[in-house]
Amino acid sequence: MRSLYDGPRPGRSARRENPGAVRGIALDLGSSWTRAWIPGHGVVAETAACYGPDDRPGQPRPVRRGRVVDPVSCGRLLGRIADTALGADRGDTVIVLSHPVLAGAEHRAAAKEAVAAALGPTRVIALDSARAAAAGAAPREGGPLLVVDIGAELTEATLLVDGRVRDARQTETGLSDLAPSEPPTTVVRTVLDMIMAMWKQDRHGAVLGALRKGPLLAGGGAARPDITNRVALRLGVPVRLSEDPATAVVRGAGLVLGSVLHTSAPALPGRQR
Repeated sequence: MRSLYDGPRPGRSARRENPGAVRGIALDLGSSWTRAWIPGHGVVAETAACYGPDDRPGQPRPVRRGRVVDPVSCGRLLGRIADTALGADRGDTVIVLSHPVLAGAEHRAAAKEAVAAALGPTRVIALDSARAAAAGAAPREGGPLLVVDIGAELTEATLLVDGRVRDARQTETGLSDLAPSEPPTTVVRTVLDMIMAMWKQDRHGAVLGALRKGPLLAGGGAARPDITNRVALRLGVPVRLSEDPATAVVRGAGLVLGSVLHTSAPALPGRQR
């Protein structure tokens, strides 16, 4: 696991100085990488999801195709991330946990179980990956927005209208399904098929409006010009790329977390809220 945070860990002493303080961490449980974000610090930890609790590769992965398949191992993984990002004292912690747009109740329950095992009693806010990516790249954009998230083992296309999910498609195909020298034809075709399927069923013109503005691409696939250029060429419209696409989801979740923590912060004496 790589730690990107070299600052002081917010622990007991900080909480004694400000007993009303509420802390938080945003998490993106990816099939390839699991990332953590703390407001004010950015990405504080990222670990390859293919590694087990002893940092040995080749062990079964706790997250596969966007689903938590081993909550116990996932909990250990998150515990190590929490040790790095939060320290031993994890009280009063708010978690914003991103999940695939079409994740069912079983997946969300497994993810929350893993978080509870790692962090203990916490407040968990579930946030789908499309709205998380949009929060980081287009936080104030109204109207229709098409978000395409191309990950390691999952590709999603989501139509947002005024920040709400209007339609979503998901395919268990991603970058890990491509051979090193293989052109990304399968991934590009997957993206195009999902967008066309949404377009055919759209009775209100929202997909067309989103395409005219340009779809927002996130995930590791958005960092590959051989994918983004082909998608733009086949759609006949420019595409918009998230800043650092691989961390777009956790960054957006972190921005949402920052807003939650600001709202939850205790009012200072003489401060009008």
